[in-house]
Amino acid sequence: MDLNLLRALDALLHENSVTRAAERLGTSPAAVSRMLARLRRAVGDPLLVRAGQGLVPTPRAVELREEVGALLRGCENVLRPGPGFDPVHLERTFTVQTSDLVLVRVAGPLTERIRAEAPKVDVLFLPEALEGGPALRQGPVDVEVGVLGQLDPEICTRPLVKAPVVGVARSGHPLFAGRITARRFAAADHIGISRRGKRLGPIDAALAERGLRRRVAVVVPSHTGAMMLARDSDLVSLGLADWLPGTLDALGLRTFPIPLELTPLELGMAWHPRNSADPGHRWFREHLAAAVRQVRGE
Repeated sequence: MDLNLLRALDALLHENSVTRAAERLGTSPAAVSRMLARLRRAVGDPLLVRAGQGLVPTPRAVELREEVGALLRGCENVLRPGPGFDPVHLERTFTVQTSDLVLVRVAGPLTERIRAEAPKVDVLFLPEALEGGPALRQGPVDVEVGVLGQLDPEICTRPLVKAPVVGVARSGHPLFAGRITARRFAAADHIGISRRGKRLGPIDAALAERGLRRRVAVVVPSHTGAMMLARDSDLVSLGLADWLPGTLDALGLRTFPIPLELTPLELGMAWHPRNSADPGHRWFREHLAAAVRQVRGE
């Protein structure tokens, strides 16, 4: 039933007068008379009948009076803005899909920020999936962080940081014995990082423009695996500038600028619009974004 009809019925049952009900509703007596006629047809009862100069409710109208009032109060509660958000009372698990490179650097700062404000909030990290957006649409993932690929058209996104791509090799690698040129860089054997097993990418396109070609000798699905392999071999891997300096030092690895014109990687955050206005989800997104930016000192 039309909610306006319920409001009209409530006013009529409390005022027992079309004129006073119209004043209460801020409309005309003629409009209220038309709504009363619709209500009589819907309920199958005259509701208000003439008694001298006024109207009196029928037994059915008396029965409905409290019920209609309760229905209207329920509708008002549904449509009223929610109570003020306080993260200290939040009990919730947020799921983040991201790469291991982002995870190992961001999980610590994010956890510290979350626990300081919302000790009952848990964070579940999932590895990057082959799908770019269905998990956000379907619900298993709250937020995706990383280099955002193809997403469903309705997905909301937010850019976070840009990070230059650098080379990674063990400290004693022959590359460090002299100036690292594009030719020397291409001559080294490389580690490809791809969940899909891809060998070629922007680096290969940039090398081709110079008439150079590299050999991708090994392809691994994660940055962690690539770092372990680079530590124990003369293979060259890739990483992000200033991203894991302590880890690289501990593994005996060094970074170096790649002698090519490469576009920095842009890390972003994606979520489904159904969560955009949710205060808990918005609070979590802000802390996640701050944790990523903290890594880059931005």
